[in-house]
Amino acid sequence: MKNEMKVFSGNGNPALARAICHYLHIPMGEWKLSRFSDGEVYCQILENVRGTDVFVIQPTCHPVNENLMELLIAVDAMKRSSAARITAVIPYYGYARQDRKDKPRVPISARLVADLLTAAGVDRLLAMELHAPAIQGFFDLPVDHLFAAPVLLDWVERQQFENLTIVSPDAGGVERARAFAKKLEAGLVIIDKRRVDTNVAETMNVIGEVAGRTCVIVDDIVDTAGTLVGAVKALRDKGASRVLACFTHPVLSGPALERIAHSELEHVIVTDTIPLSNVKAQNPKITVLSVASLLGEAIARIHSNSSVSSLFV
Repeated sequence: MKNEMKVFSGNGNPALARAICHYLHIPMGEWKLSRFSDGEVYCQILENVRGTDVFVIQPTCHPVNENLMELLIAVDAMKRSSAARITAVIPYYGYARQDRKDKPRVPISARLVADLLTAAGVDRLLAMELHAPAIQGFFDLPVDHLFAAPVLLDWVERQQFENLTIVSPDAGGVERARAFAKKLEAGLVIIDKRRVDTNVAETMNVIGEVAGRTCVIVDDIVDTAGTLVGAVKALRDKGASRVLACFTHPVLSGPALERIAHSELEHVIVTDTIPLSNVKAQNPKITVLSVASLLGEAIARIHSNSSVSSLFV
C-alpha cells in the first residue's frame, strides 16, 4: 500500500511544484484543471491514482477563493479515484490571519478552511510557516509544519553582516526573531506596534539598541508593507545604519511595492511559497529564495514514513 508516490499541482504555484518534482526526480502528475464558462472549476485526473500516495501542491494565495476551491475539488477527485492517501501541500495557508475572534461577531475563517479541507477528503496536511501555529489544532489529522528559517538563515549568514541585529516587527513575532538571533549570534530588538485597523498599523517604539547596527527585520508575511515601512522608519530614526527584511510569504498586495520602493529599506528577502509577478520579481530590492528542496524533502520523508522534524534538528 502507498508504494507509489504521485505529485500534482494546482494553478496556485506550478513553478514551485515543478521545482519540487525536479528535486524528487519524478514527473508531475497529469490532470486537467479548467473552468466552465460560468467560472466553475473542472478537474479530471488523466492517470491512475488508485492505491497511490498522492500529494496535491496548492498555496491558497491570490486569487485566494479560486485557489482554495480548486484545491477542494482536486482533493475530492482524488478521493473518488481511490487514492490511498491524499496530502494537501499548502505552502501558503490563506485565511490564516483570521485564527481567532479578536472582535465581536467575526468568523474564525482559518478553522472553516480546515473543516473544508477535512470534509473534502484530505488525509494529511503539509504547510509552510503558518501565521498562527495553533491552526494545527484545527485539524483532526496529521499536520507537518515546516519553517523557511533554514533557507533564510543561510542567506543572512552568507552576507557576513557586521553588528547584526534581528528585529521582530511586533510582539507576536518575538519567538521567531529570537530563534534567528540565537542561530546567528546576533542582537535582538522588538518593535512595539499598535494596530489601528485592518491592514493599518502604527509603529510605537523600538525596544533595544540599534544605533550603528545592521538590522534585519524577520516576519512570516509581508502584505501591504505598512508595518514594514513603519518599522524601517522607526529603526532609522533610532540610528540603524542598514535595514533589511526577511519574509516567508510575499503577499505584497495593494501599495506594497510602492511603499518598499520609497522606503529606506535596503533589501527584502522572500521565498517562493507565493508566486510573484514579473514586475514584483524584477524589483531590484526583492530577492526570491526557493523552498522547493525543503518541501521536496518533507514530501519524500512523509512518503517513506520517516521523520520530518529531523529536518530542523
